Amino acid sequence: MDFRLSEEQEAIRAMALDFARDELAPSAIDWDQQKHFPVETLRAAAALGMAGIYVRDDVGGTGLTRLDAAMIIEALATGCPAVASFVSIHNMCAGMIDRYGADEQRQRLLPQLLTMETLASYCLTEPGSGSDAAALKTRAVREGDSYVLTGQKQFISGAGESGLYIVMARTGDEGPKGISAFVVEKEAPGLTFGANEKKMGWHAQPTRAVMLDNVRVPAANRLGAEGEGFRIAMAGLDGGRLNIAAASLGGAQAAFDKALAYVHERRAFGKAIGEFQALQFRLADMATDLEIARTFLWRAAAALDAGDPDATKLCAMAKRFVTDRCFAVANDALQLHGGYGYLADYGVEKIVRDLRVHQILEGTNEIMRLIVSRAIMGRK
Repeated sequence: MDFRLSEEQEAIRAMALDFARDELAPSAIDWDQQKHFPVETLRAAAALGMAGIYVRDDVGGTGLTRLDAAMIIEALATGCPAVASFVSIHNMCAGMIDRYGADEQRQRLLPQLLTMETLASYCLTEPGSGSDAAALKTRAVREGDSYVLTGQKQFISGAGESGLYIVMARTGDEGPKGISAFVVEKEAPGLTFGANEKKMGWHAQPTRAVMLDNVRVPAANRLGAEGEGFRIAMAGLDGGRLNIAAASLGGAQAAFDKALAYVHERRAFGKAIGEFQALQFRLADMATDLEIARTFLWRAAAALDAGDPDATKLCAMAKRFVTDRCFAVANDALQLHGGYGYLADYGVEKIVRDLRVHQILEGTNEIMRLIVSRAIMGRK
């Protein structure tokens, strides 16, 4: 594998880094403290092609690769991991419609998603089915040319603000083969939202329950055939897991850069603390972890782009390893700041809080171990 980026990739990465520096980083702490969802800033990102990263270009998508997407999300996360993570979720939804939607659906739904005039949310998790997603209870009953959906989704990013929801609901028997996927629009009667959750991090994006009370959805809004919803949901998660790992990487890189600058400035016992070998060794380990995480993330993204049979396993490996190691790097960066790292003004504690949830969402890291162990044991 050639680890050098092409000129085009370097330009894309530079564009995303510039946007993170100029449009995200200056306001990230205020957004966090005010619990502000920066929709207009998201639309500015969309104007640069970052809302349809792997949507085909016949409807205005950017048509890039999963590797390109990982680089873009990493770059955005250097400015704000919470905002970058929502960009990832929105792209996952747009990519699912592009890949599995009929041409009529693509032409009708994607243009408004590509400008982020309409935001999108992914609705799989329920109050009683998180890791055991195939046990979901939300039901869709066919009535003529419509389906009637009833149930509740939990921990939905963007809920209440998004105009479009990809909802997995049961149309058949228990288990994964009885699940179908639907596009539900915000204005649908019977669709309501819970209160904005009080969270440890990710304050710059809302998280609410999504309640469906006899919500009537046209049959034309079903993605794929009946019974394909779980497969569609899991396929979307492969790329989503890479992007959440990338958001962890970008956040950890920003925390590392803050720590590196701080140890040059902070003095103790008559010299800069960066002159102490113990701190130099810790920084060396942090830099090594970031480089390993980036290298393996790119390896997994390239495998997904190539349709490698091991892609799902590699995506699970990358999600688990990168989110674990990058949270540790961010936490070490806070420690290197001493008491100042605990203060909101330095921005490091925000990164630590934002990155912690990445070890839980898009499949907990325990579930990532389960996916990997099943893959390797199945080869024996």
